[in-house]
Amino acid sequence: MRLKGRVALVTGAGSGFGAGIARRFAEEGAQVVVNDISPQGEQVAREIGGRFVQADVTKSADWARMVREAGELSIVINNAGWTHRNRPYVEVSEADFDKVYAVNVKSVYLSAIHAVPVFRRRGGGCFVNIASTAGVRPRPGLTVYNSSKGAVIIMSKSMAAEFGPTRSA
Repeated sequence: MRLKGRVALVTGAGSGFGAGIARRFAEEGAQVVVNDISPQGEQVAREIGGRFVQADVTKSADWARMVREAGELSIVINNAGWTHRNRPYVEVSEADFDKVYAVNVKSVYLSAIHAVPVFRRRGGGCFVNIASTAGVRPRPGLTVYNSSKGAVIIMSKSMAAEFGPTRSA
């Protein structure tokens, strides 16, 4: 019960890693807010006794609503991610490029814009940004995805330096 009394918001928690993270955090005593763009997140929330907030992590208004509905937010797990089909770099459409960066990178930015004020009021909080080995060991055919995960890695390090315990969140 290491997370008893903590409120954790897990994005992309309707399936896969996000659902696993949500389950584990609930097992450890956290009050979990399950987010997904798909309504399948509602099932995960029911299973773990959490709350479901259907929202698009690429939209600032949706982040504002998620953070507001979470209440005394302690932890944000930025797990939502998306990639294009494996294909040569020059064949990735601009729409796919924009979606990869919106879901994988912009969502981390938006999480901080909306959660940091709550963390400051509470006297602290925690971001867990899920990246990928693709950010440090790129694979051909996924250049856009690889670079977005590299951006998440650097953004996470910079957020830690800026918001860490020796600085004001």
